[in-house]
Amino acid sequence: MRRFMLATTAVTLMLLAAPAFAQSNAPEIPYVSVPDYLKYPPTMNLGETLAVAENSKGHLVVLNHPGSSTSGPLFGNATTNLLEFDDRGNFVREIGQNVYGLGYGHSLRFDNDDNLWVVDKGTNAVTKFNPSGYVVLNLGRRPEGFDDYEHPPASEARQVDGYFGGPTDVGWDADGNIYVSDGYINSRVGKMDKWGNWLKSWGSYGREDGQLRLPHNLQVDRQGRVYVADRSNRRIQKYDSEGNLLGTIVLNVPYDKTAQPVLGNPNPNLPDNTAPWALCISSGETQYLFASDEIPGRIYKLTLDGEILGWLGGSGRAPGQFNWLHGISCRDENVLYVADMNNWRVQKLLLNQTARTSDEQ
Repeated sequence: MRRFMLATTAVTLMLLAAPAFAQSNAPEIPYVSVPDYLKYPPTMNLGETLAVAENSKGHLVVLNHPGSSTSGPLFGNATTNLLEFDDRGNFVREIGQNVYGLGYGHSLRFDNDDNLWVVDKGTNAVTKFNPSGYVVLNLGRRPEGFDDYEHPPASEARQVDGYFGGPTDVGWDADGNIYVSDGYINSRVGKMDKWGNWLKSWGSYGREDGQLRLPHNLQVDRQGRVYVADRSNRRIQKYDSEGNLLGTIVLNVPYDKTAQPVLGNPNPNLPDNTAPWALCISSGETQYLFASDEIPGRIYKLTLDGEILGWLGGSGRAPGQFNWLHGISCRDENVLYVADMNNWRVQKLLLNQTARTSDEQ
C-alpha cells in the first residue's frame, strides 16, 4: 500500500492519503451497447457530444455541438445546444435557445431537484435552468465582444473570486453548496453557497499533492467529499468539503501501449496511470465512482476509496467503443449513458450483460 503525506495547515497536520491500489487483477465488465437509442429526425444530426445527464424521470439532456449557429470570437462561433429526450429515447425539445451564457459548453448535470446546470468553457459561465427550461441562476461572467480573448497560460493565471477561467464541471453537497472545477486556466475548485455567493477556492497550477493541472471533471458524494479529475496530472484527487486533500486515486489497469489509438500514434512510453477525463458517482444505496480515460479509451468502476472493481470498453468507432469519452451519466450503476465525443453520438450501455433482450432500449 502506498501512502502519501501532505501538510494542510501551518502546524503541518499530516493526513494519510487514500491508497493507490495495484490493479493488475481488475476484471473486465461485460456490457452491451444499445443501438440507436436516441430517436431524432435526420435534420438533427449530432456533432461533438460533450456531456449527457439523466434526471429523476429518466429523461436525458445531451450537450451537443452541431455546427456554426452564430458568428463571433468564441472558438470561431457559438455552437452549443441542449437536446432533451424522454425515457424511451424520443426527442422532446431543445432547451436554452439564445441563452447568453451558452457558447462552448463543456459539461452538464442535474441536481436533486431536476434543475439542469450547464458549465460553459467558452463563456466562463455556469447556468442553472429550472425544470421548465427557464434560467434561474448565472455564475461567472461571459466576456463581452469588446473584451480581450487572449487567455493566459494556466501557469500564469490570476485567480479572482466569482470569475471563472475555462470552467469544466459542477457539483453540490447536501447543504446545496456549489462546487465548480475551474479548469483550463485557473487550476482550482471554487465553492459557493446555494445562491452563488463565493465562499472559498482551493488549488493552484502544479504537480504537487493538492495542486491541479486541468481539473477536467468534478463530482461530490453524499458525504460532501469532492472528487476532481486532475487530467494532466493523470490522477483523481479526493478532498473534503473545505478543500483538504484526503487522497489520490489512479487508473492503473495494465493495457497495451503499443496498440494504435483511434486518434494519434502509439506511445509505448506513456505512464502506467491513465489520464481521467469524465467522472460520475452513482445514486444507489452504495455509491460507486465511474471514470473514463482517453487512452486506452476505457470506463472504470471504482469504490469511493479508489479501488478499481472493473473496467470496460476501449478506443474505436464500433458500437461499445469510444473516441474521447467526455461525459458519463450513471444514476443506475448498471446503466450508463456516455457522451462519445468524437464519434458524435451518445451510447446507452447495459453493464453485466452479454446480450440485449427485445424490450431493452
